Amino acid sequence: MKFGTHMFPTDYSMSPGALAKAAEDRGFESVWFPEHSHMPVDHTSPPSGGEVAKQYYDTLDLFVAMGAAVATTEKINVGSGVCLIPQRHPINAAKAVASLDQLSGGRILFGIGAGWNKPEMQNHGADPVARWKLMRERIEAMQAIWTNSTAEYHGDLVDFAPLMQWPKPVQTPHPPILLGNAGARALQRTVRYADEWMPIAERIPDLEGSLSQLAELADEAGRDPIPFTAFATAPNEEAVERMANLGAQRCIFMLPAVPEVAAIPLLDKQASLIEQFAEA
Repeated sequence: MKFGTHMFPTDYSMSPGALAKAAEDRGFESVWFPEHSHMPVDHTSPPSGGEVAKQYYDTLDLFVAMGAAVATTEKINVGSGVCLIPQRHPINAAKAVASLDQLSGGRILFGIGAGWNKPEMQNHGADPVARWKLMRERIEAMQAIWTNSTAEYHGDLVDFAPLMQWPKPVQTPHPPILLGNAGARALQRTVRYADEWMPIAERIPDLEGSLSQLAELADEAGRDPIPFTAFATAPNEEAVERMANLGAQRCIFMLPAVPEVAAIPLLDKQASLIEQFAEA
């Protein structure tokens, strides 16, 4: 099993570069950063309920944080957990992801989501009702840009004439796309345009049943089995063992947005699980 760690990078938390290097030194396979461009004063409550944590509107730009992590490391993968595709123009996003993949030598993991904060989406000109269709078209457009010398896309919400864009990603055909969604059509979306499924696994009532359905849908679509990453896994033996038994290829632990002096002991505690489960 592989292990990743995730933090909201802010001006008061451990820097993304320092976190990535510390995680690499401790044997983590990946380090992950989230995305929120801003937080409207009148906003939607997060899926977990309650108030929006301060780190949600303090977080650094996703691709800048990922770039800092790439610059300080040599082998750890750097992931978006998750990039809010309805809030990113596909041509610009394709350029950013490909550039990071080039600079990292092929170490980018592209986690994506449609978002939950409707006012935030609307401030970007995205219709919350159509956000899933918009995300699919934008991802398909990005895939076209990454894999073709001359790319074009003509959808209902995304439309552009033939264009040329370099650099291309190092990874072929492109960095792995991990869908961070556990909604009603999450499995169908994963099969249609993602390489892996990355839900908050502990919130899914019948995770085993969902994984069985994902395997069936992949087979029906003529795809190989689709890997499963357990996002926001509790950093304890029981939770990791459950995900290992369910066939997760990766567990991602969460760190609070705290300074390095407070983050390192928590990272060390997470890392203690790597030796125990790395061969699972």
